Amino acid sequence: MSTVDKDFQKADETNKTDEAKKVGLLLAEAAKTAGVSKVVFDRGGYIYHGRVKALSEGAREGGLQF
Repeated sequence: MSTVDKDFQKADETNKTDEAKKVGLLLAEAAKTAGVSKVVFDRGGYIYHGRVKALSEGAREGGLQF
């Protein structure tokens, strides 16, 4: 899942953090349709702030449990 996926619709006035949150929401939607509700979020060594934090918050808002 990324901003280049066909399901992602980019708005005119957004920053990268807002886009990461939208990707998290799309990821949660795709996971729920596949029957997945609990996930493990591995940030891969990146600090939990900025886009990483926005992605995980979007996924949580979409209904995934971490």
